[in-house]
Amino acid sequence: MLRALAVDDERPSLEELLYLLNSDPRIGSAEGAGDATEALRRINRALESGPDGPEAIDVVFLDIQMPGLDGLDLARLLTGFAQPPLVVFVTAHEDFAVQAFDLKAVDYVLKPVRKERLAEAVRRAAEQRGAAPRIPVHEPDPDHMPVELGGVTRFVPVDEITHVEAQGDYARLHTDKGSHLVRIPLSTLEERWRSRGFVRIHRRHLVALRHIGELRLDAGTVSVLVGTEELQVSRRHARELRDLLMRRTTS
Repeated sequence: MLRALAVDDERPSLEELLYLLNSDPRIGSAEGAGDATEALRRINRALESGPDGPEAIDVVFLDIQMPGLDGLDLARLLTGFAQPPLVVFVTAHEDFAVQAFDLKAVDYVLKPVRKERLAEAVRRAAEQRGAAPRIPVHEPDPDHMPVELGGVTRFVPVDEITHVEAQGDYARLHTDKGSHLVRIPLSTLEERWRSRGFVRIHRRHLVALRHIGELRLDAGTVSVLVGTEELQVSRRHARELRDLLMRRTTS
């Protein structure tokens, strides 16, 4: 069972997070810290105790924006330890997700925290720590992509996605109505959506053929117009893209 430390400078948020953690059967113990400095002192005691010691901590549920040392600063410090605890960021801000991935975070949970979403983060932490067997996951809905927005899960129709942009181990889904960050590598979406008409045009971009409005050639460079956005096509993908568009036009 996991031993958890929750860190948040807002007392109501901290108490709610601790309540949810203690309600999860995979959490053996959960304690709180009101800021990153207090959390660092507690983590130091845990590391001195050893992974099997009475003070050990397996996973830290960490807010980002806090006075003084913030959550990202604390996570960077933890990367310098030989056996740091796992980190799950719990924040009201979507903008730091890529930085969180760079710091090897297990998960990135948006506030307000929902019980089901936190349970998924606990599951991921438990699997990494080997504290629980892998639970079979149902196959994803092929026609929709779940995204989080303000603590609410919405299901975006795949047919509405115009293109996808790689951001580390995350991907940003673009539609005519906006964009959404999901924790799925671009390579995974490329494989999953190849049969739905998505094609790689660049190491950073995956595009839905049906949403390409123009193919542009200019002084040896190739680009496509998707909505109002012009995206560069790398040389290695240019010929394949032209062939696919020609076949699509004549079919």
